Amino acid sequence: MIPALNQLSGKISGTVGLLVLFAVCPGTVLGADTADPTARGFSGLDWGVVIVYALALIGIGLFYSRRQTTTEEYFVGSRSVSPFLAGISLYATLFSTLSYIGVPGEIVQNGPVLVAVGVAATPLIYLIVGYLVIPLLMKLPVTSAYELLEKQLGFSVRLLGSGIFVITRLVWMAIMLHITSVVLVTVMGWPAPWSTPLCIFAGVLTAIYTVTGGLRAVVVSDVVQFFVLLTGAIFTLIFITYNKGGAGAWWPTVWVDHWAPQPFFSMDPHVRVTVVGTFVGSIIWWVCTAGSDQMAIQRYLSTRDVKAARRAFLHNCAGSVVVTVILGLVGLAVLGFYRANLDLLPASMSFSTKGDVFFPHFVSHFLPAGIPGLVLAGLLAAAMSSLSSGINSTITVIAKDFIDPFRQGPPRTEKNQIKTARYLAAAISVTAILGSQVAGAIPGNLIEVTSKTLHLLLCPLFGLFFMALFVRFATPYGAIVGAVYSFMTGAVIGHWDLVIGGDQVSFQWIKPTSLAASMIFGPLFSLIPTRTLSRTRLGVYYVAAALPWVALIAWFR
Repeated sequence: MIPALNQLSGKISGTVGLLVLFAVCPGTVLGADTADPTARGFSGLDWGVVIVYALALIGIGLFYSRRQTTTEEYFVGSRSVSPFLAGISLYATLFSTLSYIGVPGEIVQNGPVLVAVGVAATPLIYLIVGYLVIPLLMKLPVTSAYELLEKQLGFSVRLLGSGIFVITRLVWMAIMLHITSVVLVTVMGWPAPWSTPLCIFAGVLTAIYTVTGGLRAVVVSDVVQFFVLLTGAIFTLIFITYNKGGAGAWWPTVWVDHWAPQPFFSMDPHVRVTVVGTFVGSIIWWVCTAGSDQMAIQRYLSTRDVKAARRAFLHNCAGSVVVTVILGLVGLAVLGFYRANLDLLPASMSFSTKGDVFFPHFVSHFLPAGIPGLVLAGLLAAAMSSLSSGINSTITVIAKDFIDPFRQGPPRTEKNQIKTARYLAAAISVTAILGSQVAGAIPGNLIEVTSKTLHLLLCPLFGLFFMALFVRFATPYGAIVGAVYSFMTGAVIGHWDLVIGGDQVSFQWIKPTSLAASMIFGPLFSLIPTRTLSRTRLGVYYVAAALPWVALIAWFR
């Protein structure tokens, strides 16, 4: 997902809650009644497409399961994965159902600024990540990215970084499964309670090929899923264009009335989106993700050297641009279709407030037999590629950072280590499925939920790597306090209306302020001599560092 889309996370936080409403009160979200009599449902051909897709994924897992003889192969593909596979896998990993639905929804509801500016930022993102971040990460032959933190800042910082990652990915996987299931229910025109079995199906299917095949199976299945989701979007675009008699019939020639103004730059924190804010946020998201997220770093480590890792990231960027542009065009086409056929628009669906529901509604009501199956497979692909990589990277971190360092006794055989990894993968899959059943309780829309939860941990985690790689005088105390200050800054900005009071601050301010706090306070607190302090005195220092935040919250409450 290209930066802006992850901002779309920041913004696409317009979809965790909006689609969350699908499960609770689908009629409210769709505006039509879930049992809309014009919904076509799924044909035998559609089911055939989905079944073939599911069997292909299981086959990939079983094929690569026979090659899992070492942990090096299971976790990082023996560091011999081709750059093309690693790059496309990285994109498929970070691209999710949130984006697959959210990009067209953003175009329908708010216009092309967020998506287009994100695409425009890609060349600069490639240069920064490819030539500054990746060479630093490839210096050491580690398996867990957080081993880097221990080498520079000690075991406590490694555990903090690993813990932040595990929490982030477990929550992310649960939300992903939930959103996917409720969107699929909408596309198929089924009753809302069917979202639970669909969620279980997607989770179990993903667990099977992830548990059996290791990273190589995840990478190959990610590439398959990338082309599946791309095909579903392309067929939708072709169908609308053919139906309307050409692209000129849906291409907007003027700024659409309901699209809100999106200025080039504004210091007003209440302006939702600006061009500069989108550009900066896109770069921050990618640099922080590429430089601290195990799912991304694991892809680099699976290649043979820096040059191959950089080429893998180039493939990721290219795939990101292609899919984003196509989904953006899908959004314009769907918008043009409904604007030209207002009589087909349910009364409670609104261009200005519910853009995310138009693409699913169009799929379920107007696409001919076979194409809804492709779009459904694309939705599954977007979710399952993210879920499988989340499972694989999470078991890598748990095994390497939370089990191996504390285990005593003789070294285990490679076979036993792989068996443990598979047990962990199964346990994480079950946890994600169970978590998805309570994800619907998270209030807010998709953009807000993502940005106010998962994105609060993005910059604190990167801040630990910034301290380890760039601040020579960094201390464990400074790194930990810097991460806490970064998290608290993002939390206050993201929940300004609840913590401080007044109008909500734009989500685009969360990442810049959180990153700034990490890069300022981490080095600042590292200047305090704490390396020789006893645990008791060090605890007092931590309490003292927390007092300003306690005072701030108490003052405004």
